[in-house]
Amino acid sequence: MRSRIRQQKRGIPQRQRRKRSPAVLLFLLLVWSICLGWGLAIALSASAQTNIPAQATTVPGTVDAIGARFQVGKDFYLENCASCHIAIPPEVLPSETWRRLLLEPQEHYGQKLEPMIGPSLIVMWDYLRTFSRPHQEKESIPYRVAESRFFKALHPRVKFPQPATIGSCVTCHPGVPQFNYRSLTAEWENSP
Repeated sequence: MRSRIRQQKRGIPQRQRRKRSPAVLLFLLLVWSICLGWGLAIALSASAQTNIPAQATTVPGTVDAIGARFQVGKDFYLENCASCHIAIPPEVLPSETWRRLLLEPQEHYGQKLEPMIGPSLIVMWDYLRTFSRPHQEKESIPYRVAESRFFKALHPRVKFPQPATIGSCVTCHPGVPQFNYRSLTAEWENSP
């Protein structure tokens, strides 16, 4: 009775007043959210696609071009790994191998390394994960270059000395100290 009196006082007849269902409001909110999310996804993917070519940088003859976002990770990788041995391109080993090498430095090919911590580890992992290959579940994790199916796929006609090591790379790739695996020795430069 009181509510009817209040409605009449406001000047809104009861038959014109509609009660909104919470389900309808939730449905409208859901549709609005989906449309907003879809529009943002289109806008972000369009801007990301247009920025990729402008950000990719490479030195002629070196490993594939990388975006500016990954340059610091590559620099950390070269600084930390190439100071003791040849830095191999991330594509040669699967992501899982790189992950374990970074997380288990106490077992680094017979050497005990200081563990990396903080942003440098994260930035280096971002670079290695992005440019390495996927690991298949049934496949064993290769810790040696010669065990990697990716390494074998990149070198289909090469007969390697036994055992093949990362030190063997310099034999055919003279630019290895500059992280240049594109240049080859004269023997392999024009091979079929």
